[in-house]
Amino acid sequence: MKDNSPGTLTVAAVPIGCLDDASPRLTAALAQARIIAAEDTRRLRRLAAGLGISLTATVVSYYDAVEQRKVAGLIDELAAGHDVLLVTDAGMPSVSDPGYRLVSAAVSAGVRVCALPGPSAVTAALAVSGLPCDRFCFEGFPPRRAGERSRRLAELAGQQRTMVFFESPRRLAATLAQLAGAFGELRRAVVCRELTKTHEEIRRGTLAELAGWAAAGVRGEITLVVAGAAAPEPDETRSALAAAADEAAELVAAGASRRDAIASVALSRGLRRRAVYEAVVSGVAGEPVAPGAASGPAAAPPGRSLDVGPEETTWN
Repeated sequence: MKDNSPGTLTVAAVPIGCLDDASPRLTAALAQARIIAAEDTRRLRRLAAGLGISLTATVVSYYDAVEQRKVAGLIDELAAGHDVLLVTDAGMPSVSDPGYRLVSAAVSAGVRVCALPGPSAVTAALAVSGLPCDRFCFEGFPPRRAGERSRRLAELAGQQRTMVFFESPRRLAATLAQLAGAFGELRRAVVCRELTKTHEEIRRGTLAELAGWAAAGVRGEITLVVAGAAAPEPDETRSALAAAADEAAELVAAGASRRDAIASVALSRGLRRRAVYEAVVSGVAGEPVAPGAASGPAAAPPGRSLDVGPEETTWN
């Protein structure tokens, strides 16, 4: 009986520079594939030759200009039960490379999509940058048109996550200078050039320093990592603390404990819990308490702050 189930679309990462980074799983997938959708068929054949394998697959050229036109035919192959292997020139498909449209269409058609993970310039650059990696965003290539680029960078100026960009070496100096103008000259950044290749270079500095370095000319594949903006200082003016104290009082009146109310208000307003606590007990909300007057039923003994439990004395 013929199996009418659809094939599987495998999205495979290929080396970004060093051939030795190819996994055994990738080598086997290339050797066994019946259909390969490749961004550059010549690079695919060079990769196969370097890995010592002979391709027996039907190779479909799948690059930016033809991506949309090739989706329907590849989905037909998958629907007919044929597996398809998707690769790009370097790294993982769909990440600033062709692939998204085919994956989206496969998902809509009920086709199984699986990943064959491997090298990535994005994660490699992040890992060696020395900048925070717990939260980051990938911005791909900045827009080429000056107006659009300026607007995009202005939008990102307050982004607190570490940012990763790709950029052409020809535009790198100009991009770094524009980033310095939008983000500030002292913002930290890292230029990763030719990652995993023989002439790999990792250059760290401020945006202004890196712009000066790049002005002399740069070659090779570029991944740029830029530190996020510093978190804004909490607004702990008297008016802000008074509003926080009022909100805490409303929560207490609604049945919350003072401790929970203070913690909730501090979190929602981005304030220190100690600051909100002191505003509550010192009478910042409403009419301020006269200097030296006790706040509450009794003044605190010397050396201790007024609180409702021992845990609150550690807030800072």
